[in-house]
Amino acid sequence: MSPVMGFKLVLLSLVAIIGLELLARRLRLPPAAALLVGGAAMAFVPGLPAFNLDPELVLIVFLPPLLMDGAYFSVWDEFKRNLGGILLLAIGAVAFTTLAVGVVVHWVAPGLPWGACFALGAVVSPPDAVAAKAVLERVALPRRLMVLLEGESLLNDAAGIVLFRFAVIAALTGAFSLPHAAGQFVVLGLGGVAIGVAIGFVLVKLLRYLDDGYLIITAATLSAWISYIAGDMLGVSGVIATVSCGMMLGWHQHEIFSASVRMRGTAFWQVVIFLMEALVFILIGLSLRGVIARLGGVGDTLVALAPAVGAVLAAVVLSRFVWVFAVEWLKALLGKLTRRADSTPDWRSATVTGWAGMRGVVTLAIALSLPEAMPGRDLILVASFAVILVTVLGQGTTIGALIRWVNPDHAAERNARHLTEPQAWARLEAAQLAAVVPLAHGPDGSVIHPRLLEQYTYRANMTGAYQTEAAYPADVRAAHYDVVLAAVAAARVELLRLHRSGLIHDELLTVLEHDLDLQEIAAMHGKG
Repeated sequence: MSPVMGFKLVLLSLVAIIGLELLARRLRLPPAAALLVGGAAMAFVPGLPAFNLDPELVLIVFLPPLLMDGAYFSVWDEFKRNLGGILLLAIGAVAFTTLAVGVVVHWVAPGLPWGACFALGAVVSPPDAVAAKAVLERVALPRRLMVLLEGESLLNDAAGIVLFRFAVIAALTGAFSLPHAAGQFVVLGLGGVAIGVAIGFVLVKLLRYLDDGYLIITAATLSAWISYIAGDMLGVSGVIATVSCGMMLGWHQHEIFSASVRMRGTAFWQVVIFLMEALVFILIGLSLRGVIARLGGVGDTLVALAPAVGAVLAAVVLSRFVWVFAVEWLKALLGKLTRRADSTPDWRSATVTGWAGMRGVVTLAIALSLPEAMPGRDLILVASFAVILVTVLGQGTTIGALIRWVNPDHAAERNARHLTEPQAWARLEAAQLAAVVPLAHGPDGSVIHPRLLEQYTYRANMTGAYQTEAAYPADVRAAHYDVVLAAVAAARVELLRLHRSGLIHDELLTVLEHDLDLQEIAAMHGKG
């Protein structure tokens, strides 16, 4: 495929994304499922050239920014409090699935070397960050459960990739050392953290000295690829380096970004992430034709591999449930032994966690990177694509119904030292009023800014009156901001009338419209 044709295919995919997103919303399906099916359908359009994914290119283009996005918006306090559970999923569940799939594949296809069997297990073991985010952001889950699943999706790719590399080496050379592999895994993980933190530290220092919003946004965006590539070049985990850098940048962004930079940067980043997430699933679908071509067609090859592929699918789904429920029951047992309050197994959350194991771009990219001499390469390719299809289309489309059915506990898990929203606003408004009072009076004590003093006094009194409540009364909040939004709407009508009448210049229109945009954004945010 020529570069020009490749660019045209990307443009066609972007157009298809719009239609498939609208279709998914109309049919109430996860967009990931619609995009995957749409990409597969596009792959077989007559006249469209065959599309072959370069696995290394896919990983380096798409994975760093998508990992950075999840890490940047992670809540460090919640991540830290749930780190044990996250690691049990990101490392424990991945290792257990790799082992289970490897054993099942060797039982179904005893002629395959153990290394090849475990390589297949490592390929299909890590749930995908992109697939998980695309599905989970559209369902309602308890906060702790969402933190566990999002945290798992950030770290498990590193575990899967490392296990895959060791399995491939074992399959090709016949040599494997568990102590050496475990030591290497620790080195890769800790090295990735060190590289990510170092790059994040330098980036935070650099961003403090940049005074141009576009340069700040550009530098922050490039940090995803810088940390990933640096980790790979230095022989540590690029995935963990990116996650560490993203969490550090997310922690400090409140200090180093101005309101203007944050608003523009967030808008830019959201569009980039939306397009990348959507393109990933389109590209996975498009690659189906290339995978089938590698196998010489659908016919006898797929029929011959069907039993092994079915066994892999069953092992992937069931092993996750076995691990999740085993951990949940073990936690409950330890809770009883230590007489903790949380000694009852939470089967509802465990059921949702077990079913939330969608695979995606990492699984396919790793499978496509297999060397030609790898034993069982055809089986690994077919099984990988089957696992992606079944988990995204099956689990992704049914997890919402499953959540509604099991109804996991949404009880608040608020830290006792954390203020409620009304309490926090009461303190902020009190601080603002304290700053306004001396500035609103002249040297002789006269009020020189009566409207500002009145406005901030009113806001401080209002928030102070409701600080004992768990949340602001909905009717009070809505009534206040409805008036603000009505005023903004009226101003927009008048602004456009003035412009259309030729009474104001386009430059003034842009300035005034921007002010109205900020007012509307603030009012919509305040209204909730």
